[in-house]
Amino acid sequence: MPDLASLLAFAAISLGMVLTPGPNMVYLISRSICQGRAAGLVSLGGVALGFVFYMLCAAFGVTAFVMAVPLAYDTLRLAGALYLLYLAWQAVKPGGRSPFQIQDLPKDGPRKLFLMGLLTNLLNPKIAVMYLSLLPQFITPEHGNILNQSVMLGLTQIVVSVSVNAAIVVASGGIALFLAQRPFWGVLQRWLMGTVLAALAVRMMTEARR
Repeated sequence: MPDLASLLAFAAISLGMVLTPGPNMVYLISRSICQGRAAGLVSLGGVALGFVFYMLCAAFGVTAFVMAVPLAYDTLRLAGALYLLYLAWQAVKPGGRSPFQIQDLPKDGPRKLFLMGLLTNLLNPKIAVMYLSLLPQFITPEHGNILNQSVMLGLTQIVVSVSVNAAIVVASGGIALFLAQRPFWGVLQRWLMGTVLAALAVRMMTEARR
């Protein structure tokens, strides 16, 4: 089992990742505002299933492979860092969009809402980065079975992400209205997200292999 320090550190990074703009956040906010909180929560169910899929892929082989092959580990680590820097630039560049800028979406039934949430998450490169580049850094063979550590870390990420996204779904209408009426806070939110992403990228590039 991973130690408490590793779990807390991974939970903190998971929180930073879920609070940064990405396909999941944009879709869930737009869906919630266009079709209501219930539709947003159904879509979140599909997103959660996507997290489970990535967790199982990491737990059953991918993580072990990355840990065993230093070149693969370093390649994924650097690729993940570059992608985070790209997301940071997308957040702070002139004309960058806040995830609370509403996208007009048609009304869909529960089945399509769930499947669209699942597809949005499966095609979200930020989640792949989380599991392929970040998770292996918190696995220590001396702490026991790698599979068990992968599952525990994955469950930690899922709990953090689903909880935060559920809160965002419920509050999305009020947050979007607040930011629309106060442009300064929208700019501040984008720069905060960009800073968090850039800090994560620097950490990934400079941290030695565990």
